[in-house]
Amino acid sequence: MRGPLGDIVVLDLSRALAGPHAAQMLGDLGAKVIKVEHPGGGDESRGWGPPFVGPDHDISTYFLAANRNKQSIAVDLKSDEGRRLVERLVRQSDVLIENFRTGVLDRLGFPVERLHELNPRLVILSITGFGHDGPEGGRPGYDQIAQGEAGLMSLTGPSKDEPYRVGASIADLLAGIHGAYGVVAALYARERTGRGEVVRTSLLAAVAGVHSYHGTAWTVGGTVPVAGGNHHASIAPYGAFRCADGMLQIAAANDGQWRKVATLLDIDPDDAKYATNRQRLAHRDELIAQMEKSLARRDREDWLTALADLGVPAGAIRTLDEVYTWEQTRSQGLVVEVEHPVLGTIELPGPPLRFDGAPRARHTAPPALGQDGEAVLSWLAERER
Repeated sequence: MRGPLGDIVVLDLSRALAGPHAAQMLGDLGAKVIKVEHPGGGDESRGWGPPFVGPDHDISTYFLAANRNKQSIAVDLKSDEGRRLVERLVRQSDVLIENFRTGVLDRLGFPVERLHELNPRLVILSITGFGHDGPEGGRPGYDQIAQGEAGLMSLTGPSKDEPYRVGASIADLLAGIHGAYGVVAALYARERTGRGEVVRTSLLAAVAGVHSYHGTAWTVGGTVPVAGGNHHASIAPYGAFRCADGMLQIAAANDGQWRKVATLLDIDPDDAKYATNRQRLAHRDELIAQMEKSLARRDREDWLTALADLGVPAGAIRTLDEVYTWEQTRSQGLVVEVEHPVLGTIELPGPPLRFDGAPRARHTAPPALGQDGEAVLSWLAERER
């Protein structure tokens, strides 16, 4: 692969999802990513499922989601031989990614000071559950725990009494995204300073970092936001509505769009209860009921066509099979084809970035455990010469 990070080497010591997702993003940008896994089973996500695929039903689709564009080498970090190999790899790398619990990497013989002694230009990405310091620094963290502790579950679900987790592992994925852009910033800074630095993020920080207007509702407005189901906390009408054959979503983000929706649904747009967004929010339950009474007259596709003709944002609620067969998804490069050594040609969710004028990148399949050991050692010996 070639790309903006085509001259960057990433040493990926992470496992599960947050760290591997960050490394995969860098690999999508062209970096050479060497994934270090324990010989006794490798990344624990190799055992997460179902579904499992392959002739022996032993390949985790979970692992496939976070490890494209990587090479795998099996190394026991607790052995002297393994530590010596990691030292050699550190000297030849630009980035090291780890998501061990705080202190584990130190106990393995690789504190930050030692890593920078081996390679002063090394950028280190460290992802933790709740931060490496502070009163609960070093506390272990998993996605759903962080969603709850960082307040996201209190904003998600049908009501304040029924907090829900977000369906995707959003804390892990956001931590990976934040980590990857932090690495890119540190690499840019290294061009000026000549030295690497430590980039830190956590599942807590990742979720708190997307509170956005929910955060300022409390920090500035003194209001504690609560879950509101499928309707926006600050805009109405903006949410999911029932029609004759299911549900659709309508987002009228300004009064002009509201007037178009109201006219289409035979609602008086100048009704005092609905004239402004503030008034519509105050009477939202009544508004939803009135809209759904009108929407019940026709099927979803009829309404979506009519709303599109008016220029009002609206959409279906698709299942994932519908998303990945949707021509719009495929046109954006959000599905990529790779050759897997066991599964053959498979499709994976693709990277969310595109660069104008650049050819579509060719991606490599997530590796089998240790499959690239000889290739990595040969590359390493060549670099050392």
